[in-house]
Amino acid sequence: MGFWKEWSHRLAAAAVVAREDDKACVFWRVGCGISNGGGGKKRRTKRWSVLCGSILFGLGLVSLFTGHVASGIEWYSQRLGQGSPYLRLDSHGHSRIDIWKSPYSKYYYGCSQRGKHFPHAVQEHFSNGYLLIATSGGLNQQRTGITDAVVVARILNATLVVPELDHHSFWKDDSDFASIFDMDWFIHSLSKDVTIIKRVPDKVMRSMEKPPYTMRVPRKSDPDYYLDQVLPILSRRRVLQLTKFDYRLSNDIDEELQKLRCRVNYHALTFTKPIQELGERLVKMMRTVSERYIAIHLRFEPDMLAFSRCYYGGGDQERHELREIRKRWTNLPDLSPDDKQSRSKCPLTPHEVGLMLRGLGFKNDSYVYVASGEIYGGEKTLQPLRDLFPNFYTKEMLVSDKLRPHMPFSSHLAAIDYIVCDESDVFVTNNNGNMAKILAGRRRYMGHKRTIRPNAKKLGRLFMASNRVDWETFSKKVKSYQRGFMGEPDEMRPGRGDFHEFPHSCICEKPSAFIDDDDKQPYE
Repeated sequence: MGFWKEWSHRLAAAAVVAREDDKACVFWRVGCGISNGGGGKKRRTKRWSVLCGSILFGLGLVSLFTGHVASGIEWYSQRLGQGSPYLRLDSHGHSRIDIWKSPYSKYYYGCSQRGKHFPHAVQEHFSNGYLLIATSGGLNQQRTGITDAVVVARILNATLVVPELDHHSFWKDDSDFASIFDMDWFIHSLSKDVTIIKRVPDKVMRSMEKPPYTMRVPRKSDPDYYLDQVLPILSRRRVLQLTKFDYRLSNDIDEELQKLRCRVNYHALTFTKPIQELGERLVKMMRTVSERYIAIHLRFEPDMLAFSRCYYGGGDQERHELREIRKRWTNLPDLSPDDKQSRSKCPLTPHEVGLMLRGLGFKNDSYVYVASGEIYGGEKTLQPLRDLFPNFYTKEMLVSDKLRPHMPFSSHLAAIDYIVCDESDVFVTNNNGNMAKILAGRRRYMGHKRTIRPNAKKLGRLFMASNRVDWETFSKKVKSYQRGFMGEPDEMRPGRGDFHEFPHSCICEKPSAFIDDDDKQPYE
């Protein structure tokens, strides 16, 4: 929390302790002793004079450095005030977590404004060349590539050509950038940061003696790598293409570049009007049937299970089917499904997700929206989740007619699910894949909306032993294991996990004057 803020907090805490010693005193008041004989009163008054004087002097000194100490103490007092559902303790001394909303979310807001000294974008004719980006994977994996492509173009002082989406991955979706995202808004909203164009000018292409140079950079390369290894090639060839571009930029970069990441991901990348409108229609339908709803993103497709090498009790048929799918990968490490299961590395089944939620305290009358692709085992696999949460909806159930034009395009369907999940009161995932990470980061940025990811390591062991524990014990263990996996603000720590999931540089604390107004932002 910073040295000076922490010190001011400790000073305030010391005053509170002293107050407990003298119940008749009022904080900051001098000379308020208990009538206990003249000498006792004078000594108590003297102690308070010294204590309060010391505190005032200390706070005055700190304020020279911060200017916000008083509001900081007020902020902490409100944060630790009575009545917060987060601070009511259970029988084990743990605070009870509000499963629908974090009481601390109102103290934070997303902040990704450009710094005053962040230079404007280099114009096209002054840039070091044209950067072509070929993204990789599904929609959300490609989203990380697009986000980082903008930052890399900024590092290289390059002109960015609108990234090309992946048409050759497992999903075989031939959608281009403009059919998923609002391209004009993308270019315009980032114009102060990076110059972006739709295609390399014809005269530049005609002037080139060789085709654009193509290279693949290592995963999570730092800015120095781009400056040392990529920039010389770009400067020499003028047009450079980076392929398989996903997670190719380090998590540890300059804070201004991190904020640029957030401006791209949370502001510049908006969906096209048809996709956005359909997603918002689904949200409205969910809000019509219930004031609040849970969105569950289930990654339980056959290919994902095959890749995970897990076994879910389907006998020889399951082993054969997943083994056949697994043949498409030649570089999977040698690990038996039983070993994987014992290490609790496997995605939760739909049934296990339902048990986790019921264990946390969600009632069976809660409304649930399930975002998923093809579920391995179909309705048979989903039925246990339906039994736990009968108010069960999918996009196909809600808007089957409007969905038909989008059915051939997996990226369109993923974008629609993204919108409904993002707008939910609670977002839950059964694994920590790309959509889970991207949405977790966005929901933190947009106000720390409740986001639950399973503590797979501990829950895996609990599910395997579930037939040996009663429901009350099971529920207590689920609540205990999920601490730190509920999307609370204090989970945000610099250096933790992937930046797309933990965008710590783009999360700011609200000044106390803005805390009671959830709709008001301190800076626009």
